[in-house]
Amino acid sequence: MNCPTALTIAGSDSGGGAGIQADLRTFALNCVHGMSAITCVTAQNTIGVQRVDALPPEAVSAQIESVVSDMGVQGVKTGMMLNSGIIQGVKSAIEAYQLEERLVVDPVMVSRSGAQLLDDTAIEQLKQLIPLACLVTPNRYEAQLLSGIEIKTIDDMKRAAETIYTYGVKAVLVKGGAMLGENRGVDVWFDGETFDLLKTKSVETKNNHGTGCTLSASIAAKIALGKDLKTAVVESKNYVTRALESALDLGEGNGPLGHFFPLLEK
Repeated sequence: MNCPTALTIAGSDSGGGAGIQADLRTFALNCVHGMSAITCVTAQNTIGVQRVDALPPEAVSAQIESVVSDMGVQGVKTGMMLNSGIIQGVKSAIEAYQLEERLVVDPVMVSRSGAQLLDDTAIEQLKQLIPLACLVTPNRYEAQLLSGIEIKTIDDMKRAAETIYTYGVKAVLVKGGAMLGENRGVDVWFDGETFDLLKTKSVETKNNHGTGCTLSASIAAKIALGKDLKTAVVESKNYVTRALESALDLGEGNGPLGHFFPLLEK
């Protein structure tokens, strides 16, 4: 039996809510064989991150080379890459194996609460990776850093998307999960020609850990399945909404999404 494959290049979340763990569950629920290149190992739970240990850039590159050279990759996404050395190694591997047309970059730079997760050097390196991608999916704060535009309104999100698009990426999706009021949850899509406001119903839950990872992983999986990029984005946003509706109330903090809701429905 042949099966499409997707690769996640991201960190390990010991609590299972985000990172590699969320990505692999999302791949599986999209009937895509998931593979991983782990960039860092975190000690974290629903309350927060207690420790982060980065892998050597050579170890990350070796993981990518190992799976791509043998099993092939139809979809690939990046998540937390932590430092400039890892980002450079990933960029070199993407170029060497010509994965650009199937690459989704989730620029894990700033948390939804606004805390910066990469230093300035790593952010500049990440900007060099973005032009290789077919899609980049920054949240509000990441879009601010990448564009230099303070984002408070939908028009601000559009202007930021236009600026990020000039980096050379095929399309931009500025996520609105951290926006306020009626703009909360409205994502702005821009492909160089068309703006589109993507919105599903708002789900009120504190258990939203791993939302961004899940969205980008789902998009990569649907690319692996042969979906066009816009369809992959729309279907993935719907998947995340349903997973939020089935979110898991685990731990004392922000629990994870219910990735496996389709199995419960069956």
